[in-house]
Amino acid sequence: MFTRFRRKRLHPVLRDLVRETVMTPDDFIYPLFIRSGEGIRNEVASMPGVFQMSIDEALKECETLKSLGIGSVILFGIPDVKDSVGSDALCEHGIIATALRSLREAHPDLLIVTDLCFCEYTDHGHCGVLNPKLQTVDNDITLQNLAKQAIVHAKAGADMIAPSGMMDGMITAIREGLDSAGFSHIPIMSYSTKFASAYYGPFRDVAESSPSFGDRRSYQMDPANRREAVLESLADEEEGADILMVKPALAYMDIIRDIREASRLPLAVYNVSGEYSMLKMAARAGVIDYEKVMMETLLGFKRAGADIIITYHAKEAAQLLNR
Repeated sequence: MFTRFRRKRLHPVLRDLVRETVMTPDDFIYPLFIRSGEGIRNEVASMPGVFQMSIDEALKECETLKSLGIGSVILFGIPDVKDSVGSDALCEHGIIATALRSLREAHPDLLIVTDLCFCEYTDHGHCGVLNPKLQTVDNDITLQNLAKQAIVHAKAGADMIAPSGMMDGMITAIREGLDSAGFSHIPIMSYSTKFASAYYGPFRDVAESSPSFGDRRSYQMDPANRREAVLESLADEEEGADILMVKPALAYMDIIRDIREASRLPLAVYNVSGEYSMLKMAARAGVIDYEKVMMETLLGFKRAGADIIITYHAKEAAQLLNR
């Protein structure tokens, strides 16, 4: 006697009944890239369907997202002026603080997450204040600035803070800063395991955040390290992170599963720009069925253990799920 697995696959309703992994629009967070001005909606050549938007256009985009059942966005800012410390990110009148107040007023029901980093705001494109001797980011000075940045975001209306700079001790610093300013209720979704990946290329086009020298391997993780990846996330959990994250996602399914098994915290993944653009370009070349490959990819993240998926595919995926 052999096992007849196919008995449960013959009828489509039975296939649905025994499906182990389910995906809905509630699983998605959609990234928004905000810049100053009015009526700006600039499509990014390397990321078809992704736009730099002025605040008025972002307000309209949020209406579309909500109509699709997507209730969460994560904000990235593109300032008019950059300097060595990323001053716009620390200013109550900076691009993200300004966008937060407008979005909060227009969409009080939306979950607004802010990416907490400095790479978009510094003239050198690195994720904090530089140590000129070591030619890398000064960890401890940057921690102080991250706490200040988090407080600015919280005051402006952020519902959740998402630090992405991979500074050691960043969760402790941000948590202490938020708590001391009266924001102990604001959760932190940490980019707890973020690799120095080649998959980020198109993001640097849309966020205008390419490093002016070197790379980020002195603070982001070595893609070869699996055990360290788990330790990074567990350390952030101990420091008080409310949600953990793996970034990128597609080439790191093993890491997603490892962290899922090591922690009981909610786990997010960032389906990054390079992963998105590969599917878009493959679709243009006619070599894949775009919608099917997209949905299979997103389902794979959930099957690996993700509770939350940050993805540029969110609108298209939601449309398919709502059919």
